Amino acid sequence: MATYKVKVATGTDLMSGTLDSISLTIVGTQGESHKQLLNHFGRDFATGAVDEYTVRCQQDLGELIIIRLHKERYSFFPKNPWYCNYVQICAPNGHVYHFPAYQWMDGYETLALREATGKTAADDTLPILLQHRQEEIRAKQDFYHWRVFVPGLPNYVHIPSYHPPVRRCRNPNRPEWNGYIPGFPILINIKATKFLNSNLRYSFIKTASFFSRLGPMALAFKVRGLVDRKRSWKRLKDIKNIFPATKTVISEYVYKHWAEDTFFGYQYLNGINPGLIRRCIQIPDKFPVTDDMVAPFLGEGTCLQAEMEKGNIYLADYRILEGIPTVELNGHKQHHCAPLCLLHFGPEGNMMPIAIQLSQTPGPDCPIFLPSDSEWDWLLAKTWVRYAEFYSHEAIAHLLESHLIGEAFCLALLRQLPMCHPLYKLLIPHTRYTVQINSIGRALLLNEGGLSARAMSLGLEGFAEVMVRALSELTYDSLFIPNDFVKRGVEDLPGYYYRDDSLAVWYAMERYVTEIITYYYLNDAAVEGDSELQCWVQEIFKECLLGRESSGFPTCLRTVPELIKYVTMVMYTCSARHAAVNTGQLEFTSWMPNFPSSMRNPPMQAKGLTTFQSYMDTLPDVKTTCIVLLVLWTLSREPDDRRPLGHFPDIHFVEEGPRRSMEAFRQRLAEISHNIRQRNKCLPIPYYYLDPVLIENSISI
Repeated sequence: MATYKVKVATGTDLMSGTLDSISLTIVGTQGESHKQLLNHFGRDFATGAVDEYTVRCQQDLGELIIIRLHKERYSFFPKNPWYCNYVQICAPNGHVYHFPAYQWMDGYETLALREATGKTAADDTLPILLQHRQEEIRAKQDFYHWRVFVPGLPNYVHIPSYHPPVRRCRNPNRPEWNGYIPGFPILINIKATKFLNSNLRYSFIKTASFFSRLGPMALAFKVRGLVDRKRSWKRLKDIKNIFPATKTVISEYVYKHWAEDTFFGYQYLNGINPGLIRRCIQIPDKFPVTDDMVAPFLGEGTCLQAEMEKGNIYLADYRILEGIPTVELNGHKQHHCAPLCLLHFGPEGNMMPIAIQLSQTPGPDCPIFLPSDSEWDWLLAKTWVRYAEFYSHEAIAHLLESHLIGEAFCLALLRQLPMCHPLYKLLIPHTRYTVQINSIGRALLLNEGGLSARAMSLGLEGFAEVMVRALSELTYDSLFIPNDFVKRGVEDLPGYYYRDDSLAVWYAMERYVTEIITYYYLNDAAVEGDSELQCWVQEIFKECLLGRESSGFPTCLRTVPELIKYVTMVMYTCSARHAAVNTGQLEFTSWMPNFPSSMRNPPMQAKGLTTFQSYMDTLPDVKTTCIVLLVLWTLSREPDDRRPLGHFPDIHFVEEGPRRSMEAFRQRLAEISHNIRQRNKCLPIPYYYLDPVLIENSISI
């Protein structure tokens, strides 16, 4: 008779426990136990409980490799879900086996779990283990399907049992579009996630936190009548009263300094869209800035050519926005432009705008605005650039390059890698809640009643078109952070704290990834021969990059260094990249003139005509402003149930080597956090968006 001591851990989230009957079957290399009911006096499988049981077998089962959890009806109680964290079994010889689950069992079903040692397919020799990993992948592929959301954008998860109401996108400039956009009321977004598998949804606490914040704020706007006002703002200071209780050091700084050239330039380095600016080595023909125009702003004893040769001239080019048609909002035609902005990094250490053109096509009706122009001309020109920043940030840097690409990485991982695969164990913490928040995001942003349709000059189709264009130009190197800084010529630009912090986090991640991968992949042949890994990479290329070879994304990985680079990119994209563009959203956008989503008058075609009133009449009206800020407020506030970068409470790795690497990773992140906080003490505007303490492991908001 062999006796096995069993511990079963139930999740700690509210409503994780179950009243259903749970039985266990243990499979070893020398036999299989009978199915045994796990039951003792009192309540079993309560939320947060670790229940202990004894399982007796007629013989020693040998090395334990698989367990089966059977969830069945108990008496007259109705079916209810159960979240199992893990099962731990102590064998007669004292060896402890760990079986990670970290998933819901919703119905009456059987869940087979493997022992936690990380293994590629090449490491498995037993037929039962090979069969198990194949069946797991097949089951997930049968459940999770790719679906086209908008042609030209990364595909996303399709739940077979759910077919949302749709409308067909029609865009005269893109007749090939047949995009299907789910249509949900903006404040009933829980419907967007109702049909998600339980393992993709927010926890109960996070769900309650998220929706309890959205409802009261929306109601407050309605009660105050803000969302019904279709008129211009009368005074700039009235805008500040939208969120009277939402104040931070940075939001107050934005309010006080938004019109200053120094702060305008600062945002290119350390704002919420810090990946656009690039060094200018030659003035483009489409932007005919002359030395005479900008000489007064460069300082004495120098000229434009000399400053370019010194590496002090930078360009922000919004060409990707050119030619997209606008819509009407609140009965008023909206307007749009694709500006260019030339900046100078001066000896005082400030990035300063020195020329702005509001079109990609120069001409007599497209003047180049300068700091020496009238106050309102220059301010409105800068506001047009900030309007372009809205789309560059929200559509490209935030939604596309973080959320949609991160979701594609996540879904490919679920479909192609079994739970025992080392890369699954490494990356699964960085996929937590991503599908849920993207489902909410699609309902909030990309549907008939959402933000893009109700509060953006470009409307739903124009907003999607920006992302389609951006994905068609996205490259593998642009997501590889160290290369991106070099390519943009900003690798040695002083005061670029976003670059400094992102590189620190990147290299900490890279070292952690290197240690994990070299533990499991001893040589290049192991990488090239891992068929599951190759299928994962191929599926990302096909479903995320849509098979575009010019993207430079690999379709296979042949060496250990290639795999390290690829996995570091995925991990960074799903965590730190998102934090850099999301965490500060509300701080930089709550003062609407700094980040307008629409413009109600056309770009200026002549100088000297802008007044305070024409400026106010160009900004978004009261209703549009409130809709935008309500959505950004909702999507910027991290609900409860956070997991900071490096915090891995779920035990997926059990080997000593990976466990040591995880702890070393946490220590390196703690050192980075300390350095950032020490630096920020000396800065007038602290930059903390890439402080590891504030970076979420995954894209969950």
